[in-house]
Amino acid sequence: MEYLPVLILMSAGLLIGGTVIFLSWYLGPKLPNTTKDSAFECGAPALDDAKSRRMSVRFYLIAILFLLFDVETVFFYPWAVVYRQYLTQGQFIFLEMIAFVAVLLVGYVYILRKGALEWE
Repeated sequence: MEYLPVLILMSAGLLIGGTVIFLSWYLGPKLPNTTKDSAFECGAPALDDAKSRRMSVRFYLIAILFLLFDVETVFFYPWAVVYRQYLTQGQFIFLEMIAFVAVLLVGYVYILRKGALEWE
C-alpha cells in the first residue's frame, strides 16, 4: 500500500493526458492534407528542400557538449543545499566536490585542446 500515491499520480497523469489527446482529436479541425509531397510544419509551407541546407557537424558537437556540461552543473545545487549539514561530519563532502570539479575541468581542457569549441 505504500505505492498507492504513486499509482494514483500515474493514473491521474494518464487520465489527463488521454483526455487532452481525445479532446484535441474530437474538437480539433478536420482539414485534409492537400500537400502530400511536403512536410507540414507550423502551418507554413516549406520554402525549399531540407537536403539543400546542410548543418555543420560542429553545431551538433557544440550542442551535445553544452548539454553534457549543463547537466553536470545541475549537481552543484543539491551539493550546495546539503553542504553545511554534512560539513560537521568532516571534509569528505568538500573533497568529493573537488574531485568532481577536477573531472569536469579535465574534460573541458580536453575539448578545448581538441578544438571542439572553435567555430569556423
